[in-house]
Amino acid sequence: MNPAQRQRLLMIVTLAAVGLYLADLIVFTPLGRLWSERSARITTLRRQVGEGRALIQREPGLRDRWNHLRTNALPAEPSQAEQRLLRACDDWARSSGAQIVDRMPQWKGDEAAYQILRCRLETSGSLSSLTQFLQRMEEGPLAVKLDSLQLMSRDPAGRQMTLGLQLNGLVLTPPAKP
Repeated sequence: MNPAQRQRLLMIVTLAAVGLYLADLIVFTPLGRLWSERSARITTLRRQVGEGRALIQREPGLRDRWNHLRTNALPAEPSQAEQRLLRACDDWARSSGAQIVDRMPQWKGDEAAYQILRCRLETSGSLSSLTQFLQRMEEGPLAVKLDSLQLMSRDPAGRQMTLGLQLNGLVLTPPAKP
């Protein structure tokens, strides 16, 4: 191969290498990045569609649960809400044979759509009566949630027990009228 042909071949190879480098820099790398981003977005959208389908399938149960909470929530008036929750606690205690030792209602939350009436409750009685108290509370229609529970024995034989509870009652505030 003569030097002119070799020089020409080296020039072509150099121009091809520079062209491939520029093509990679300008075309292939951005297209690869776009492809990866698009694949990640498609994966995210597929997951969201799956979650949406699951939510649609659970709709009847969720609507029933929401209607139950909405109809059995505590009244929006603070004094009425406290009275209703404390009266329900008294009813649960009376029907189970437990005795309420102490109760401390307290308001929590500044949300526009709802508030929480938190009530620290201490009851005493036998294990059977405290179990019935909890069962009455759970079976009752009132929209309350048992947040914490503490059971302690008051005598060495364990016949007298003390149950400390923290209940949260749901209060839905009506929307403001325009």
